[in-house]
Amino acid sequence: MTDSISSGLDISGRDLTGASLGQRLKRCANWLSRRNVFDLASCAALAALIVIALWTFQDYAISNDEGVQHQYGELIVAYYKSGFADRSVFKLDNLYLYGGLFDILGLGLSQIIPVDQYELRHLLCALIGIGGIGAAAATARLIASPRAAFFTIVALALCGSWYGAMYNHTKGIPLAAFMAGAMYFLIRASRDLPTPRMRDIIGFGIMTGAALGIKSLSLLLVGYFGLVILMNIPRPIVGHWRERTRFVLRSVLWFMPAFVIAYLIMAATWPWAALSPLNPIRGLMSFGEFHYHIRTILFGQTYEMADVPRYYVPTYIAIRLPLLTLGATLFSLLLLVLPARAGGVTGIQRRELGLIAFTAIFPVACQVVVEGPAFDGCRHFLFVFPAIAVLAGVGLSSSIGALTRFHRSTLVVWLAILATCYTWTAGKLYHLHPYEYLYYNQLVGGLEGASRRFVTDYWVNSMPEAVDELHDFLDRTEPATSHTKQYKVAVCGERVSYEEYARPNLKWIRMYDWRFADFYIAPTHMNCDRILAGKVIAKVERMGVTIGVVKDRRRVRETEE
Repeated sequence: MTDSISSGLDISGRDLTGASLGQRLKRCANWLSRRNVFDLASCAALAALIVIALWTFQDYAISNDEGVQHQYGELIVAYYKSGFADRSVFKLDNLYLYGGLFDILGLGLSQIIPVDQYELRHLLCALIGIGGIGAAAATARLIASPRAAFFTIVALALCGSWYGAMYNHTKGIPLAAFMAGAMYFLIRASRDLPTPRMRDIIGFGIMTGAALGIKSLSLLLVGYFGLVILMNIPRPIVGHWRERTRFVLRSVLWFMPAFVIAYLIMAATWPWAALSPLNPIRGLMSFGEFHYHIRTILFGQTYEMADVPRYYVPTYIAIRLPLLTLGATLFSLLLLVLPARAGGVTGIQRRELGLIAFTAIFPVACQVVVEGPAFDGCRHFLFVFPAIAVLAGVGLSSSIGALTRFHRSTLVVWLAILATCYTWTAGKLYHLHPYEYLYYNQLVGGLEGASRRFVTDYWVNSMPEAVDELHDFLDRTEPATSHTKQYKVAVCGERVSYEEYARPNLKWIRMYDWRFADFYIAPTHMNCDRILAGKVIAKVERMGVTIGVVKDRRRVRETEE
């Protein structure tokens, strides 16, 4: 009797569980059916990017600047631990001119996550970069539509200059991502001026403070805030000066908590900025006066960083973007200048899209006008790429909307072109991995056309692969001594990056001792591989283009001696 009852209860339980599961699946299906398909696609794309980042973050090398940046973070922590007595943080080259937010975060996480400190930095940087993609998409959705948001994600994620830098450009990517987040909250807040919602104020303050905790260039956000107020002053202004002045003052007053939050974050993560209220401005001005003996290249012509032509940065941006993204950006700008009857955007969308266009164009225009120093292509202008992606996303979405009203078969052809172009770009990035930042579009013939004519592997990301090639060569040719014999290695790159991957018996030597080197590792960037002679024993290649080389100098050295 008991067994019978228990058996009946068990069967009943399974029936109830099955019914409950069916109800949950039905509710889930109903929820999904109410969601916009492009919102779902955007979430899926961002989730896929996170999975890819978790899968591949260990593939990226330590960049040239990471060693000193990590040290800077340690000095900031030492400064606070000593009660502001240890002032070594202000003596590490010019690092005091930068914020240390990312470096502090990396150090803090390294205390609780058992991962190599540099690999952890790369993962953190990648996740922040994906957050920047999400912020750009949210901005496009706010201004235009979920469809524009999805194409913004595609445009930025498939931009080699962004994705390739997303793992180890630990200044440029966080700066760009936080500025993109700040712009999103600023646009949200602008819709409720002069009394915006406090959550938007707090969001803008946190993002602005985080950006200032990276680099003083984010002071541009203060200017963008002022521009937003001017753009949103009710019209007409003439004859209503008192009301309009009150609007401006109330708007500024409501934003004061944001600036307090931003200042506190900046001061906590940038010690030099906390010493004087004017130091952030001094830091910004100092970047225009950098005149180090750093060389760069454009169209095969070598320049000192202070002598680059005005078109240096705009040219690099144009040849680094996928052509479809570049075209969509220009189309979006065209929509801004066209009258409404000719298909241009109108009303609040014109105002907000115009603001995004301004944030993309103004910094580059300033660089052109003042002939500021520049090197390494457009890597110091990554903060304009989210805005460019928003413009591209809106442009692509608008083109689809226009063709939907025009002719269905034409729309199908256009969608096929979009899918083909971006799939082709994704394939290029896949074949470049982990050197996606070497992507060049067909305006210069891709990477093959750019090699030795434009900047390439300036971070020496090829270091791990080159070191592995040297290990393999020694294991093949000198197996008995490959792990024990002392070899001298000259490296056209940073010591910390080389020693992270090389065996202890492969000794890094200083530049003044390069003539004694047994081996030489160098990228082809700026013809660094041609500085020392030697037999090429290995090449780092992508898509048929040599990125870096390993040379055996022992016979050449004997001849030179």
